[in-house]
Order: sequence, then structure tokens, then C-alpha cells
Amino acid sequence: MRLQISTLILLTNYPTISGQHNHLSRSEHPSTGSGRSRRLLRQAQDASARSVCTNVGWLVLLTALLLAACAGAQVTPTEPGPRAIRLMSHDSFAASEDVIAEFEALHNARVEFLPSGDAGAALNQAILSKGNPLADVFFGVDNTFLSRALEHDIFEPYQSPALADIPDALELDAGHRLLPVDYGDVCMNYDQAWFAEHGVDPPANLEDLTRPAYKGLLVVENPATSSPGLAFMLATIGHFGEGGWLDFWAALRDNDVLVSSGWEDAYWGESTWAGGGDRPIVVSYATSPAAEVYFSEGAMEEPPTGNVLGSGACFRQIEFIGILAGTENRDLAEKLVDFLLSQRFQEDIPLQMFVFPAHEGASLPDFYRWAERPAQPAEVAADAIQANRETWINQWTETVLR
Repeated sequence: MRLQISTLILLTNYPTISGQHNHLSRSEHPSTGSGRSRRLLRQAQDASARSVCTNVGWLVLLTALLLAACAGAQVTPTEPGPRAIRLMSHDSFAASEDVIAEFEALHNARVEFLPSGDAGAALNQAILSKGNPLADVFFGVDNTFLSRALEHDIFEPYQSPALADIPDALELDAGHRLLPVDYGDVCMNYDQAWFAEHGVDPPANLEDLTRPAYKGLLVVENPATSSPGLAFMLATIGHFGEGGWLDFWAALRDNDVLVSSGWEDAYWGESTWAGGGDRPIVVSYATSPAAEVYFSEGAMEEPPTGNVLGSGACFRQIEFIGILAGTENRDLAEKLVDFLLSQRFQEDIPLQMFVFPAHEGASLPDFYRWAERPAQPAEVAADAIQANRETWINQWTETVLR
């Protein structure tokens, strides 16, 4: 800009050819025919010639300087902006801003989040967009939906080096399309104050829920649309077996069980302690009482809820992450998966999603002393879930909802 302004000043102030002719008075014009006029004319012509040469020289020099400045501007390198990487998940996914910022700064990236409903609903969207993925990485497929995800072939294999810190028992996909990121036990939470006020003992096991004393007290999630709902259904299959689990659900239906579409609606909408509802028993997680203490910000010394931890009353749920097939950011997607499995992110998980980190070396916060783990969770083999999952859901639907 300075060069351009200086050029304009020089060109404006320097005398021009027409300016030389204007210095001749009418009496000195060649048409008078005098000798003095002819001498003046020759002098003027010589001066004009010198002026032309001088101006041309200046113009050539200034043009060269301008071209050099423009050429320099064209080759000046620009810093590339951050690359976008999109993470699709269930609505319960959460992470600290400073933790995500570390990944973004390290890899010159910008993480975009795509919450897509409960785990089952989110997976359905990922399946429907196969071949044209809505995101690069998916967070939140669990072992109850694992078979559906793998059957639809929507994930690319990736054997992350971070798997060295993950227990083998949590790795359920030998093809490394889905990698374990956290786990938790799906159990029933109950409102301790409600049961104390009503003089009723809280349920100790699944069988108690069919008794008249617990009529109209339980809310569960639909296993067709909810990850904890499916996990709880599997707990009843593991506990009662193929010959008795549907009889149990028929008894629950007769005892006025309420069915919600997902965990958010059940916990925050229907519970007596968190949602202002009228159900003091909710299918949730064994870590939920610890979360209540944490969110009280010191107002609670003990949780308002307890867990039903009887034999077979809970089901261990493992969540996975994977790279969606067709991503255009494969290299950055690998970096994000590595980061989500790193100790830095894993130690943020208990504070944000209130499940246990998969990383063996990740430390737990103090309030996790209220996060119980059942001694005997129900077990259903992965191949049995894969072979019977849809059939069991259809049977549950026919028994409970129709």
C-alpha cells in the first residue's frame, strides 16, 4: 500500500510534455516567424524530449517495483484453518471443553458433535446413512446393539495402539471395527426417601417387582429404542432363562409397569426424585447414585437413591467407538479414536457420563465410592444376543405393549 501511494505522488508532481508547451506565450509561438521564436521552439523541443525520456525511465522503474511487490504478495504462505471432524453419538455423550480443546490444538482440528437420540436411535440413523455417513466417528454402540452394528457393515477396522491399555475382556469385536471405550452396569435405582415415607422395603431382586406392594412403582425403557432398556431385558433373560422371562414380564405388565422410549425420559421425566414423576423405581445405572451426589455440589453427603443389586438383577453394558465407513477424514478419525481411548479422555468419562472408563490406568474421582458394582450381574452370551436379539424384542413387545 505504501508503494502504491508513493508512486501516485511521484507521477502527480513530475512535469509532463503538455506542461512544457504551456510555458510558451502567444508572442513566442512559431507562427510569428521570428528567429528568437525558432530558438525558443528548439529549446522547448529539446526540453520536451528530455522530459519524455526521464518520465519513461521513472515509469519503467515504478512498474518494476509494483510488479515485484505483487509477485511477493502472491507467494506469501497462509496458515491452513482447522480441519473439521464430526463425532456422532447418543444424547448422553458429554466431555469437558478443555479436554476436547487439547485434541483440537494438538491436531489443528475442530470437533463437531452430532447427538442423535438414544443409542438405538443413533445407530439406526448411522445404518440408514450407510455409504454417505453423517459423521466420521461414532460413539456409543454397546454390547446389546453390537451385533446389529456389525451385521450392517458400517464401520471400518482400526486396531488402535491405545488398545494396549484396555482389558481383553472388554474387547468383543475381533475385527477391531468397534473398540471398547467405557462400561457400566444397568440396574434399578430406587428412591430411598419415598420408600421410607411409605413404610415399604425397597425391592431386593427382580422377583419382588411382581408383588402387589410394588404395583405402579416401576418405569423401564423400551428395549427396541433404548440401550439400558435392552440391557435390562437381557438381565431378565439371563436370570429367568428362556422358559421364564416372558412370564416375568407378563406379571410386570399386570403390576402396571410404565414403559418409556429412552433413559432421559424415564429418569428425568418419570422418577420421583429427579423428574417430578410418580415412579420411585427406574431402570438406570449403578453409578447413578454417585452422579446424584456429584451434581448436588456439596448439598448431599449421601445419594438419594439406592441400587437393586440382587443376583441377576443387573446387566453389564460395554460401550464402543468406531470409524464410520466412507469417512473422508480417515487419518484424523484415527487420531480422534486414539484420543478417546487415551488416559486423558478416559479420566474425564466418570465426571461426564458416570460410567467406568475402559482404560485400566485411569483414576476414579472420590465420589465414585457411591458407584456400586454388582457381584453377580446377569450374563447372556454374545452369540445368543446376536442370534435372538430381534426375536426377543418382538416377544417382549407382544407381551408388554400389545
